[in-house]
Amino acid sequence: MKRIITIQDISCVGKCSLTVALPIISAAGVEAGVIPTAVLSTHTAFPKFTFCDLTDEIQKISDTFEDLDIGFDAIYTGYLGSFEQLSLVEDFIDRFGDKAEVIIDPVMADNGKLYKGFTLEFAAAMAKLCAKADLVIPNLTEAAFMLGVPYNPDYDEEYIKDILRRLCDLGSKSAALTGISFKEGEIGIYYYNGESGEYFYYCNEYVPASFHGTGDVYASATVGAMMRGFTVPEALSIAVDFTLLSMKKTLEDPNHRFYGVNFEEALPYYIERLNK
Repeated sequence: MKRIITIQDISCVGKCSLTVALPIISAAGVEAGVIPTAVLSTHTAFPKFTFCDLTDEIQKISDTFEDLDIGFDAIYTGYLGSFEQLSLVEDFIDRFGDKAEVIIDPVMADNGKLYKGFTLEFAAAMAKLCAKADLVIPNLTEAAFMLGVPYNPDYDEEYIKDILRRLCDLGSKSAALTGISFKEGEIGIYYYNGESGEYFYYCNEYVPASFHGTGDVYASATVGAMMRGFTVPEALSIAVDFTLLSMKKTLEDPNHRFYGVNFEEALPYYIERLNK
């Protein structure tokens, strides 16, 4: 059984970050270790929440892993909330990344804007971390901020290809942009392998709804599929279909939770895809 480590925060209630990554990666038949960067009562879409910073624990956990000679087949990072956490994760990758696939989801922005608390300086530091990735999975906004280029919502295919090439020029071996659409009614991912020069586009149905945590669902499903031996394009495609089904399951329930998608009821489909 493959073992990954995922480094991001955890909410006691709320479907994002570790509360999404753990069940999805485990359902893939992959051991999921964690380094929680913070504990929240609920995620930040709720009107009230508590927050406990665990930055000081990251180095201690890393040292213990090293002392015990624990290794990982993949290192997967999600939301990181400070420059110090970026530095600690960079050190972790340097120590444990030689035999591990490094997948970075640079969670910090969307729809042309940085999330609250993030700055252009942070985006530049995130770009430095992404240089260590085998695969980086930003949305278009995050990619634009990391590259210091204008965000263009009216993009064409050549613009997307240029952004992907620039992401790999930062140092990442490959990159995939999420939320890409060239035609009304469809949405998907655009992938570029910086070593082979291969491009790959995959899309599925566009659902006119927005839910918290879908990016985490997508990235986690990608990591699980990669660890099951699927190629990166195959894993990205499976994750598109699984995320879409999760959103559809959510909309089918008139009493669905406001704070995330119903990925749980889509897990049988995900497991079936991975076992084909």
